[in-house]
Amino acid sequence: MAKVTNNIVFDNCRIGFRNFSGKEGKFNPPGKKNFCVFIDDNEFAKRLESDGWNVRYLAPRNEGEEEQALLNVSVSYDPYPPTIFLVTSSRKTLLDNETVSMLDWAEIKNVDLVVRPYNYEVNGRSGVKAYCKSMYVTIVEDEFADKYRDVPSSDEPSSFPED
Repeated sequence: MAKVTNNIVFDNCRIGFRNFSGKEGKFNPPGKKNFCVFIDDNEFAKRLESDGWNVRYLAPRNEGEEEQALLNVSVSYDPYPPTIFLVTSSRKTLLDNETVSMLDWAEIKNVDLVVRPYNYEVNGRSGVKAYCKSMYVTIVEDEFADKYRDVPSSDEPSSFPED
């Protein structure tokens, strides 16, 4: 199998099975942060699979539907931290290893994602593991976001005089 070197770019994609906090679960050891990106183009999914990427398929929920291709993406800040931004209408905020967990429950409007490959060969098995290189996550803002946009938050310096 040839070594995969090209990143994959997903523009306006859907993500699911979010575990940005690294919470231990039935299919997740503690501390392993990850999510899945849904691949709607089955031909593209088959090409990725033939290149060695670990593409999985969810069974259809309803009769007559096609199976849903997805790629599990790892989020690791060691040794190469990803660039993950939380985007609102007024700013973008770089998330770090601690704050990225807020994406587990965020109401997401849009995701733009770049996945980098990691070629592995372990115990006679080889393949390509997907790692998040960069991601821009635009969240849905509620009705009051615009009203309170200019009010400083508690993590910003206050313009009020000290007592």
